[in-house]
Amino acid sequence: MTTTTLAVLVPLLPFLGAAAGLLLGRTAPGFVRPLAVLPTLAALALAAIVAVRQGGYAAVDSATELTPTGSVPVELALHIDGFAALVAVLVAFVATCVQIYSTGYLRDDPRYPSYAALVSLFTSAMLLVVYSGDLIVLLVGWEVMGICSYFLVGHYWETPEARAASMKAFLVTKLGDVPFLIGLFALATDAGSFRITKVLGTVASGGLHHPTLIALLLLAGVAGKSAQFPLHTWLPDAMAGPTPVSALIHAATMVAAGVYFVARLLPVFEASSAAMVVLAVMAAVTMAGSGLAALAQDDIKRVLAYSTIGQLGYMTGALAVGDRGAAVFHLLSHGAFKALLFLAAGVIIHASGTNSLAAMSRMGNLRARVPDAFWTMTVALLALAAIPPFSGFFSKESVLGAAEHTATEHTSHIPGAAGWIVLVAGLLTALLTAAYATRLWLLAFHGKGVEAPDHGRQPVAMNAVLWVLAVPSLALGGLAYRVLPDWFDGRDLTPTLTTSVLGTGVALVGGIVTYGAWRHTTALAARAPMGAVAAHPEGDAGLVEAEAIASHTPAYGDVASAADPADPGRLLLGPLHRHAATGFHLDAVYGALFVRPVLAAASLVRFLDREVVDTYVQGAGTLPRLLGAAVRRAQTGNLQTYVSALLAGTVVLTVAVLLVATGA
Repeated sequence: MTTTTLAVLVPLLPFLGAAAGLLLGRTAPGFVRPLAVLPTLAALALAAIVAVRQGGYAAVDSATELTPTGSVPVELALHIDGFAALVAVLVAFVATCVQIYSTGYLRDDPRYPSYAALVSLFTSAMLLVVYSGDLIVLLVGWEVMGICSYFLVGHYWETPEARAASMKAFLVTKLGDVPFLIGLFALATDAGSFRITKVLGTVASGGLHHPTLIALLLLAGVAGKSAQFPLHTWLPDAMAGPTPVSALIHAATMVAAGVYFVARLLPVFEASSAAMVVLAVMAAVTMAGSGLAALAQDDIKRVLAYSTIGQLGYMTGALAVGDRGAAVFHLLSHGAFKALLFLAAGVIIHASGTNSLAAMSRMGNLRARVPDAFWTMTVALLALAAIPPFSGFFSKESVLGAAEHTATEHTSHIPGAAGWIVLVAGLLTALLTAAYATRLWLLAFHGKGVEAPDHGRQPVAMNAVLWVLAVPSLALGGLAYRVLPDWFDGRDLTPTLTTSVLGTGVALVGGIVTYGAWRHTTALAARAPMGAVAAHPEGDAGLVEAEAIASHTPAYGDVASAADPADPGRLLLGPLHRHAATGFHLDAVYGALFVRPVLAAASLVRFLDREVVDTYVQGAGTLPRLLGAAVRRAQTGNLQTYVSALLAGTVVLTVAVLLVATGA
């Protein structure tokens, strides 16, 4: 088969698996697991073949127009370059691992058939985004992912936090998708086509009439989909869904789509210096803010969620300095170790017998109970903290190196300010990343919390997937930075000495300081009198945490940590801890700026409808009713009365006629 045919099958197979899984989920449950795993595995194999055939050479382009759509045609088009080929392999690889893992994690879940089908559809939609050569076809996959995330985040719809999280994820991403859609139409209008190759050709020839406006409109959708400031607030709350879904969303789909879109259309954004500065500021605020917030969270999945936001900030930072090779390199590296982090967290949650939240302050003796999760998560956390020689070091240093190059070597289309912004924020985030990674490792595996009941050894499928993902987390970076330039734009991805020393140095400082703070707080906790924690002025931490979760406030991480005086995050952040634990109150700000005005407007409309509009409607019905009642009284049924009324009327009319005639 040709490369084009194989590429068409890559997103088609998971889609067919999803359709078959939905149809046979109830009638033939024995086919559900094979239909979940095998099509995705086949898509992985085909994506790998497509990548080998593409080989980093000239892009594979193919298009067909099914029906005329007006002045700007819409085509079923493929555009597979080195970026698309490798990202598709990542998507299919992580999705396969998630599907295999889920056969054990959700083996007793009655809604597993619909879950597996939605994961396959999710995978198909992301693969469509990756391979698509037409912006409207890309938009189809973009929006299908939004629908899938809504259903998957709300998988445990019996719980109020899952329902609220799914709704929030849908609404926040749609808030960004509206300007995104307008930006796509404006871009296609200037280019005269939705084909990506033609759009890029128009940009190269200077044919864009409003590059800044178009870039900013598109960035709104990217911020929503890839959870960048200020539309990032949905991602931490999305942890209410099953942990394998979190791994899929954070590692290979949904949030990766926005970064990939900017990488695919980077010349559009480079056409506007203002847009590149905005992108750099957005990345910097996202990186630093998410690092502080992660250091204050108590739930292990929320720590990883804020970590994802920060790592996506690194990717958008690389794009802001014009290096899409570094951005996609970090996207590939991050996909492996972030999937591993979430799936290892799933093993921890599964071992404690809950599918919801896992407060690190309450964990105890986990190192001995889940050794596979301990060792593989250690590898992933070292990769996250960018400690050499783990994969995260090489990809993160490529981002910092690109920022340093832009800051010191001014280019014609990238402002030097963008480089300095990304570089300073990237180094600060490296410090914070190592700090919260160390804190997570210490609290999760060396904490003194209440030990949960032992629910036995984890399924083989779950532990096997962890070790499979540990391999690229450990070895991908050292090999990739030598090979990837041939697949990307040819720009060198080798770590530079300056940023390597600075980045690794601040990471080591962050880890060592956090360890020292943990030892200090542990010693203080050991000397504290019995019952001191119970007498905390915030009361029973478990009750407060449950109430905070039920009210959908992310502050429960801060409250729960009150039950663990050995939490170094509270010591390191000081008075900033409470604000960081709530995500710096952005939800409250959005509630005041948007939610309350909308609710007030809705109340006003309801009042006007009930008290004004309904009054007129009711009045319009009351007047005819009163007239009818008056007329009805005249209908007595007495013939003499009718004759008398007729004679009286005749007399009145005669007199009136005579008066008129006399007057005339």
